[in-house]
Amino acid sequence: MDLSGKKAVVFGGTSGIGLATCLLLAGDGAEVIALSRKPDKAGGLPNGITTYACDVRDHKAVETILNELSPIDILVTTATGGKRAYGPFLEMDMDGYKASFDKLWGYANVVRFGAKNVSDGGSITLVSGAPARNCQPGQVALSSVGGAVEAMMRAVAREVAPRIRVNAVSPGTIDTPMVLVQGTERQELYRKTTKNNLIPRAGTADEVAQGIIFVIKNKFVTGITVDVDGGWLLREP
Repeated sequence: MDLSGKKAVVFGGTSGIGLATCLLLAGDGAEVIALSRKPDKAGGLPNGITTYACDVRDHKAVETILNELSPIDILVTTATGGKRAYGPFLEMDMDGYKASFDKLWGYANVVRFGAKNVSDGGSITLVSGAPARNCQPGQVALSSVGGAVEAMMRAVAREVAPRIRVNAVSPGTIDTPMVLVQGTERQELYRKTTKNNLIPRAGTADEVAQGIIFVIKNKFVTGITVDVDGGWLLREP
């Protein structure tokens, strides 16, 4: 797909992986609309990117804005939706576990109300996560949600084919603003969490965004998950 002149809508597009995706899309000539709960956190953006406020958990707001932005050529969601629970499942606070699925509900809203507004030949891209298929200790909530995202992606890809392509990109440990600790504590956190990867470092938001751009541009891929994880899936538990 030639991105020049295409309209791209990116939920979660004002920070981290979403923002990196917006920048690459705009660099390839797309008209980009970045949506998030706090669009001002993106800071200064280049020409070709506009921002709107929208909470993906509010299905009425998602439906309204997607109808307003129609027609859409490229639809991407990277929005996490809210907090994520960590720790052993048998010790987990169940409200925290349920809240982790805000990501899934947000993705479901975007796909449910976005697909009808995506032009023929367009694409939808979701972001899951490496724990979906290789759950490390304490990541049962992440694994559950990521697995559900990928299952939904494959099911919807069948429903909308061949009019629209639907894919997922699965990041491993990525250095993004979602991790709040800074300085040496941040460096040590990433060192510990990636030491068993085949590529023992945290990835960058731009590296994940490149995977997203791949599934958008390549017209012969649908229903797949592209892993951008530094070899996470081949690591030992």
